[in-house]
Amino acid sequence: MMTKLFVDPFRIFKNRTFAKLFTSQLVSLVGDAFTWLGLALISYELNPGRASAILASALTMRVLAYILFSPFSGAVSESFRRKNILLITQGFRMAVVVLLPFVTAEWQLLALIFLLNMGAAFYTPTYRAIIPQIVDKSEYREANGLSMAVFQLLSVFGPALAGIFALWLGEKQLFFVSAVMLFLGMVVIITIPSASLQTGIATTRINFKSGWNKVAKGIRLLFGNRILRFALSMEFVAAIAGALVLVNTVSLVKSTMQLHDSHYGLAMALFGVGGAITAFLLGSLDKSKTRSVSLVSGALLVGLSVLFANFVSFNGLLVLWILAGIGQTLADLPSETLIGENIATGDQANVYGSHFAFSHLWWFIAYPVAGYLGTTFPQRSFLYGGLLSLFLVVIALLLFKRRESS
Repeated sequence: MMTKLFVDPFRIFKNRTFAKLFTSQLVSLVGDAFTWLGLALISYELNPGRASAILASALTMRVLAYILFSPFSGAVSESFRRKNILLITQGFRMAVVVLLPFVTAEWQLLALIFLLNMGAAFYTPTYRAIIPQIVDKSEYREANGLSMAVFQLLSVFGPALAGIFALWLGEKQLFFVSAVMLFLGMVVIITIPSASLQTGIATTRINFKSGWNKVAKGIRLLFGNRILRFALSMEFVAAIAGALVLVNTVSLVKSTMQLHDSHYGLAMALFGVGGAITAFLLGSLDKSKTRSVSLVSGALLVGLSVLFANFVSFNGLLVLWILAGIGQTLADLPSETLIGENIATGDQANVYGSHFAFSHLWWFIAYPVAGYLGTTFPQRSFLYGGLLSLFLVVIALLLFKRRESS
């Protein structure tokens, strides 16, 4: 059983199309890690006193671009061949990254970050919509799990790798390294036959009106499916709790616990590692149709983990943040697979785009909530945030149970 658990996820690499697509995404994510570390360093260089505010604004621009543009990715993917979409958006992102070392004002930086993530808003949903078309249904969960595991691991170790390069090359050169990574991702995509990425999908001419209709249909299908609607509710809970971890851990560790940057880095690394390990194994652990056990247990686990964070030692916090990372992934990851399993092939791109927008809208709401709690209740922010998360879980369970029985 244990051998099967660890070997099965790698069988997906026998699928050459997926292996190449995964490799392209891997090198692109490495490039993203370099970009975001370079962004932090260049923000400080632009205005040391406003570095945090600039970074917060950049994060807002990132999420705003996703919310505004990703719902249209489905309509775009039906108008153009998916290989071309990947190449064009990847090339667009590469061009924007190359401009970042030359910014001299905050507004220039924020504008470029918005453009960079506008490209990602079309690239990422298209990438996710391709996966269920190129892998067998029996391997779909493993494919999603591997993609999320790599994302989580690079969010932890990518900045460390970029930091080593920053010491060697300097902060502005990080953007050129990122551009090279994005270019290599394009090269890998070029080697994939276009027909392999277009399986079961025919391109059609779409005008402005029909494009809006596609967006509306994607949103309607997303919220019209009870399983996906419940998954989205658990993602919202996870966003509230996860935003607390991302926004307020630094104050907890450095101000309340009076510890150092290295302690903060370790805590956040374990949060990411917990999520990565769970993503790697989830496809083999939860094979139910609705993933309700995974979704609910994940939302409860991340909520309970943050609930006690104000009252533990640093070692206790490390344990809690591993559990929080596990819970975050249990609540977030199933949606990707559920869309592929519950939405018709021709509609999946529209639903993936809508899901990408709404899942980021949850974080757009969650970040200010976390910031408010951290500022207003610095000694109890995690307690109140954890209580809010658990309250939302109970409300969601009561609502969906009532609708099931009616």
